[in-house]
Amino acid sequence: MQGCKLSCWDRRERNIKKLKLNNHVAQTILEQLGGNKFITMTGAKNFMADENILRFRIGRNSKNINYVKIVLSSFDLYDISFYRITTKKITEKANRYNIYAEDLRKIFTLITGMETIL
Repeated sequence: MQGCKLSCWDRRERNIKKLKLNNHVAQTILEQLGGNKFITMTGAKNFMADENILRFRIGRNSKNINYVKIVLSSFDLYDISFYRITTKKITEKANRYNIYAEDLRKIFTLITGMETIL
């Protein structure tokens, strides 16, 4: 049982390290969301980083959201979009604009219903 927990943890650590190597902005966004605790609590995976963007999938939740995109704007504020992606269509469930870094966790919890830290 403990071996499974360690291997799952190692995979999450590798996701963080990949982001750290690829993009400083994406790493900062993830740290502001809660870092490894966020990944564990939400089941976040498949991280993708562009210049000012962090995208990832999340686990099941009551709002049927499975994809999140966070964009750093030129004003050092964040725009966050929540989607439901299926094989047939992409549905934007919610979006919020001009969010301060300290409000990212609160908005994420409000929209998805998922806690980001213990």
